[in-house]
Amino acid sequence: MSLAVILFIAAAVTIAALVQSAVGVGFALIVAPVLAFLRPELLPTALLVLMLPLNLFVAWSERHALDRTGAAWITLGRTVGTFGGLWVLATWPPHALNLLIGGGTILAALASIIAPEFKPDHKAFVTAGVITGITETATGIGGPPLALTYQHHSPQVLRATVAFCFLLGGLISLAFLTAAGRADLGQVATAAMFMPPLALGVLLGRSVRDRINGPILRRCVLIFAIVSGVALLLRL
Repeated sequence: MSLAVILFIAAAVTIAALVQSAVGVGFALIVAPVLAFLRPELLPTALLVLMLPLNLFVAWSERHALDRTGAAWITLGRTVGTFGGLWVLATWPPHALNLLIGGGTILAALASIIAPEFKPDHKAFVTAGVITGITETATGIGGPPLALTYQHHSPQVLRATVAFCFLLGGLISLAFLTAAGRADLGQVATAAMFMPPLALGVLLGRSVRDRINGPILRRCVLIFAIVSGVALLLRL
């Protein structure tokens, strides 16, 4: 891996960790398209590995706001959806995965912008969990369905619950990916290279979390996601 590629990925990881620690979502939306461009063989394992300490920190620091009932239903659906993600990895060619990442990112971002306010029930939680299990296991991107589900809750509830679900779901996906031979130590070692930029982003995000305009930052993330998704689709 060239120094330029390392620095570019490190910058993306820092920005993404800042955004997710401050807002609650955005890490995979920012990092996955970058990895798909530069080092697609690292997806989804390296992305999932990077998200483990990030989500552990966010979930623990805001554990008082965790929606335990919603998290339980989401995790149930998430476990089922993991099998769908493994099937996608096993049967879809690389260009189709790029299509899934690019198209899925755009659709999820647009849905986040235009979705009306609603109060989710257990069916919505399970559905979000299933979709997250499929997309996160296959591509590393799982945030949009959960963000949509919790977009009208308080920022604290969104950050805590999404982080907790990501943490459990990431462990589930990595376990299944390892059992299926889709994860190896080389991918984990590469992810470990970017832990310092990740830590820097978390510290920056926590320091500015209460001083930024959350809705504006959320719109910036969604715009970035749309642009990244379009660029990835043009690459096909």
